[in-house]
Amino acid sequence: MIEAELKARVHEPEAVLRGLDRLAIARSEVYQDTYYDRPDGSLEEQDQELRVRTIHGQDDTRTVLTFKGARVDEGSGSKPEHETRVEDATAVHAMLRGLGYVPLIAFEKRCRNYSFEARGRTMLATVVRVPEVDGTFIEVETLVAETEVGAALEDVRTVLAGLGIPAADLTRETYTAAVRAQRS
Repeated sequence: MIEAELKARVHEPEAVLRGLDRLAIARSEVYQDTYYDRPDGSLEEQDQELRVRTIHGQDDTRTVLTFKGARVDEGSGSKPEHETRVEDATAVHAMLRGLGYVPLIAFEKRCRNYSFEARGRTMLATVVRVPEVDGTFIEVETLVAETEVGAALEDVRTVLAGLGIPAADLTRETYTAAVRAQRS
């Protein structure tokens, strides 16, 4: 499946949150993300991502292992995504290191997630703050077959517009790049 996703800077977070609160009940979660690569950096060179994410929610903590393939849509950066829940985060980190992967970067994301139906699709909207990066962001995504990416992205644009997010605020800047820039 392809994660058809658009990300934007949010200039009026409270207004966007009010709009999302009308669509769904929010889940506040803190993500602890660690991205891995091969020592030669070849995953990043191939536009691929390998991530371990531990999600701390109000009622539970869970960990997922995610692999994202290279972009299938340059304009949005949408990628194939394969994700699975894992029982033991410490073991997964040890396995990846044992297989020769090295931690590339680790950081925290503070998220409010909203799952809802829009335009005939299941959507996930996430309002994101990364403590090391200035500003607030929104990501809206839906999982689709590769043949549906263009239409799905149009539906995502419509959802963003309905939340008052203009196309001019869309960004392809990654959190990993923004955190790296802050740390250098």
